[in-house]
Amino acid sequence: MLVSYKWLQELVDIKDIDVNQLADKMSRSGIEVEDVVIPEEGLKKIVVGDVKECVPHPDSDHLSICQVDVGEEELYQIVCGAPNITAGKKVIVALPNSRITGNVKIKKGKMRGEVSLGMICSLQELGYSDSVVPKEYAEGIYFLPEDAVPGQPVFPYLEMDDAIIELSVTPNRADALSMLGVAYEVAAIYDKDITLPTVTINENPDEPVESYVSIRLEDEEDVPSYGMKIIKDVTIKESPMWLQTRLMNEGIRPINNIVDVTNYTLLLFGQPQHAFDYDKLDSKEIYVRRATDKEELTTLDGVERELTTEDLVITNGKKAIALAGVMGGENTEITNNTTTIALETAVFNPTRVRRTARRLALSSESSRRFERGINWSVIRQASEFSASLMAELGGGSIVTGEALVESSVPTEPTVSITLDKINHSLGTELSAMDVEKIFLQLGFDVSLSGEIFDVTIPLRRWDIKIPADLIEEVARIYGYDNLPSTLPSGASLPGKLSFKQQMIRHIRSLLEGKGLTEAVSYALTSPESATQFKLDTDNSEDIVELNFPMSEEHSVLRQSLVNGLLKDVSYNVARKASGVAFYEVGHVFNWYDKSDLPKETTHLGMAMTGVSRKKDWKESQEVVDFYTIKGIVESLISFLGLENEVVYQPNQTLKEMHPGRTADILVGETRVGFVGQIHPKLSKDMDLKETYVVEIDLDKLFDFVPEDNEYKEVGKYPSIKRDIALLVDETVSHQQIVDVIEANGGKNLRSIHLFDLFKGEKLGKGKKSLAYSLVFQNDDSTLVEDEVVSVMNKIEKALVKELNIEVR
Repeated sequence: MLVSYKWLQELVDIKDIDVNQLADKMSRSGIEVEDVVIPEEGLKKIVVGDVKECVPHPDSDHLSICQVDVGEEELYQIVCGAPNITAGKKVIVALPNSRITGNVKIKKGKMRGEVSLGMICSLQELGYSDSVVPKEYAEGIYFLPEDAVPGQPVFPYLEMDDAIIELSVTPNRADALSMLGVAYEVAAIYDKDITLPTVTINENPDEPVESYVSIRLEDEEDVPSYGMKIIKDVTIKESPMWLQTRLMNEGIRPINNIVDVTNYTLLLFGQPQHAFDYDKLDSKEIYVRRATDKEELTTLDGVERELTTEDLVITNGKKAIALAGVMGGENTEITNNTTTIALETAVFNPTRVRRTARRLALSSESSRRFERGINWSVIRQASEFSASLMAELGGGSIVTGEALVESSVPTEPTVSITLDKINHSLGTELSAMDVEKIFLQLGFDVSLSGEIFDVTIPLRRWDIKIPADLIEEVARIYGYDNLPSTLPSGASLPGKLSFKQQMIRHIRSLLEGKGLTEAVSYALTSPESATQFKLDTDNSEDIVELNFPMSEEHSVLRQSLVNGLLKDVSYNVARKASGVAFYEVGHVFNWYDKSDLPKETTHLGMAMTGVSRKKDWKESQEVVDFYTIKGIVESLISFLGLENEVVYQPNQTLKEMHPGRTADILVGETRVGFVGQIHPKLSKDMDLKETYVVEIDLDKLFDFVPEDNEYKEVGKYPSIKRDIALLVDETVSHQQIVDVIEANGGKNLRSIHLFDLFKGEKLGKGKKSLAYSLVFQNDDSTLVEDEVVSVMNKIEKALVKELNIEVR
């Protein structure tokens, strides 16, 4: 919402308040101010010019040589390329050494051999957007009023010396989508009075509206209120300068004196309206109904729309002439030949308007307000205001009365609250008089019985329904800055991170130290993507669906982190990233029992592809492989103190993963995650090279991590290292060998390290050679050779017996 500071001053007496101070106060009172812009800032030496003479340039078929009065003794010669330039018009002139938009400096120069002392400007060259410039001036220059004085600055004529306040209006404060709504807010903040716009309506008593039109509604729930006034004998023309500039500064393109009035009323009252060419209705009946399936209507933008039974249409009793609350129809558009106006002022069902606007991608200023709510207290006033202004600007007359059907006008609700409740919620010690004053500042009627306030809420504040809303209003006007600050008390006062929070913080630090970058992916995804890479396949009943999703691509909650990380990886690879390494700590959502809420589980995901180490003068390039990412997992497991409890087992059941390069991560018998390469087909679909991923259920993993660290003294006695070389079948895994060694290594075995792997024809088909280093150490005494030899013999015999291994 754009708010003109000058216009606001007409409604509330704030002339002594600086606009930036006002913006700061509004932001701290609940309606955020995005920006304050003064259009004339950065522009200089731009004045009114009077074109006295205009002749074609002798050496150009599109340039004109103009003699322009800019308030000095002599005329200025300016060469202009605008197609609509002509003598006798007041124009915008940038003098030599002036500045126009974009900080462009205008200098004295020559164009095709003719001297040009400045430039005749279009509105765009003063910073106006193409979307707000009137269409007749879109390709040329803008003409100022005839009474504009040559040589004077143009900024007051265009109201560019105004300050435009941009508000970020949240859905619950739709009352601030109007100048009156903003004025009430400012009046409450500064304890000022409102100056309401006056309406003087002169109707023709000889012609009642009943002889022109009648209203019929199919469903009063779809249309709680529908009124129409008739204005006859109007002349369609440009709006006066004050109306055009006010609309342009508010971000709306001026069209003509009739359409501009409806937009002006929308901004002032927040009440959308639509003007029909009465003679094109071909009927004296307005019938509002649901559209029939596949009914067609060509809207004002020239697009033929196919409608559904969800859409609400205005008809002449037979065919659709407008989409209710969204856009009018081309067949009843106001043109220069229009003489009689049918002015619609209505309230439409917000859901109907929202669905139509979203489905047809026709969101507009009108639909935006209908969707969020309408101020019932000004509907009829807005109707009379627009009719009166149309008659004034168009030279017409208003037919007596208004064709009106209203099913039910809402009453002003009363909300009760106690003084104790307000003070307890805000931590204040306000008196009853203080609170009553705040309610009166807001324009609420209030009565006090003991300590109970009975507050009557005006219809313009339809967002206030419950006592908590009143507490918020008191806090806003009293000032959030004035609320007392207190420290928490009780057992929670010292405060600390939970064990889980500590572990996650350490894990983030460890992974970033390994070169990974944290990513944050969408928790919402599509039904197909939600179950990909799913870790928990046992008990979950179904995916968690949203009731009202924004799109199919974001309609369910994820059950894995990997899919989102892969999208992030693909995005970066597509932009020529040579190596990508991401991790994410986030929630996944499973529904174990639909009678209960979905369960949120904390997972860790990782995804890596491409180069893990670039080539330089002393090191060769390394590419991510299975062991790169598995090494990071092992570092994490070691940090958590679970290196002796975690085992890896092949997994060939995850269809999204490579069947020969994927392993489950188990702690004891509990599967806590998986690590491996994504399936080559999926890699191809996502335009990725070999990509490796990890998903770990941190909630399960943390169950095995001791909360208290146990520290051991460094051994005093020397260790003994023994190497063992084995010839084994390729089907025997490293983990099987480690399990046998650990089972027979005794209490003094400290570590097992695989330091060599060899495969070749010399070994025989289906064979491989593995070499391990075993370290033994006794914490209580020095080991002797015989003890280690005895254990090594036991290990060798077990390997031969249990795995049919040849000790080399």
